[in-house]
Amino acid sequence: MFELFVHKTASFKNDILSGLTVALALVPEAVAFAFVAGVDPLVGLYAAFIVGLITSVIGGRPGMISGATGALAVVMVDLVATHGIEYLFATVVLMGIIQISAGILRLGKFIRLIPHPVMLGFVNGLAIIIFLAQLSQFKIKNTEGMLQWMSGSTMVLMLGLVALTMAIIHFLPKLTRAIPSSLAAILVVTGLAHGLNLDTRMVGDLASVSGGLPQFHIPTVPVTLDNILIILPYSLILAAIGLIESLMTMSLIDELTETRGRGNKECVGQGVANVVTGFFGGMGGCAMIGQSMINVNSGGRGRLSGISAALFLLIFIVFASGLIEMIPLAALVGVMFMVVIGTFAWSSFRILHKIPRTDALVLVLVSGVTVATDLAVAVCVGVIVSALVFAWESAKQITSRKSIDESGAKVYRLSGALFFGSVRSFQDQFTPKDDPDEVIIDFAEARVCDHSGLESINSLTERYLARGKKLRLTHLSPECRTLLDKAGSMIEVNVVEDPRYRVATDKLA
Repeated sequence: MFELFVHKTASFKNDILSGLTVALALVPEAVAFAFVAGVDPLVGLYAAFIVGLITSVIGGRPGMISGATGALAVVMVDLVATHGIEYLFATVVLMGIIQISAGILRLGKFIRLIPHPVMLGFVNGLAIIIFLAQLSQFKIKNTEGMLQWMSGSTMVLMLGLVALTMAIIHFLPKLTRAIPSSLAAILVVTGLAHGLNLDTRMVGDLASVSGGLPQFHIPTVPVTLDNILIILPYSLILAAIGLIESLMTMSLIDELTETRGRGNKECVGQGVANVVTGFFGGMGGCAMIGQSMINVNSGGRGRLSGISAALFLLIFIVFASGLIEMIPLAALVGVMFMVVIGTFAWSSFRILHKIPRTDALVLVLVSGVTVATDLAVAVCVGVIVSALVFAWESAKQITSRKSIDESGAKVYRLSGALFFGSVRSFQDQFTPKDDPDEVIIDFAEARVCDHSGLESINSLTERYLARGKKLRLTHLSPECRTLLDKAGSMIEVNVVEDPRYRVATDKLA
């Protein structure tokens, strides 16, 4: 019924083994993000299981891993602290409904509007966030219960195990690909730590991952206008962050696998997953770039990889929590450090001095804002800055070629887009005071884009009429002819040659 794998090189073995590797890496991440949100670790683990399973089955990007994420957790913490966890569950349900609506309305296509520098900034920013999130594992509580950096032999041992994990992940694929290198590294470091009785922190020292099956639970939040107004802003922000991170991660996986996901289907899949999660005591989630990179790099390509990751995670929670709690945190930190290295767009350093300065600014800006605030704000800032730069550059592109025809009339042949940003440049092309009594403006190579452009033409018409000169406008679209109030009588109609396009204005709405 469902496509379990979509790439000819995918296999059940690769998908299952990569799913096991991802599940191991999901445990500390889900626990850590639950702590960030101020909820019980099982709330994060249940979210990782439910969101991961449902998006793998009905989502639009096979091979992409979803679960509880830090980008969402930092928004949730204020809600939980102020109103309690039941409000969080209700918020997650409404968040999912909003995401389903976005998919039904086919809003996923707008991911195409995100420029490449914003994508690079997003990737770099998330890589930095993943790196910074791992640094907390290098801290331990002192006698006063305060966190402080490890020191001495404890830090040396931690760094040594992390380095060993990274070395295995890097060099093992050069020898064999029979087993995912990340999984092999976790097994080797775990065996070494317990075989030599090394004094290092384990997953169990972070939190217990033992629990039962998720139970259906309707959030105990009265349905009142006041409560809706409390959860709605959080739901909108969480839905936006979740969809942006998921769709941008999907684009990255598309590039890595040379396949194409379905954005609108992914929106619906994320929404359904979050609605179900909210009714089963989970904190909600979205696509996880780190785990998705682990999956792809371990050979996972099909839906089975995400399904197996979710099922392995549930098995860990219900049956094998004792074994998972024996894994050294250093092994999982090493895996995530390799994810950081693989995720960060190192080529961005090489191209910074080759690309336009504005693109370099956007790249650095989005990276910084992603780390400082959250993903949704960073992407919005990047898109707005890119749009303003584009409008500014496009405003410079409107030009004209001037000539005198056989009748003595001056002809302006315009080229470029006439819109709100270029109206000043458009007006500067003309000299009504010095022009002859008859002037022709040819729009064959130009396009009027919006209401500002139309008003600019009307204004120019008044300038020529005030000096008693005859003005003719040619090669305008039918909509332009309809909308030009003052210049309408001066437009020459040529049904064969006149272009046909729409103008962005409310007058014809």
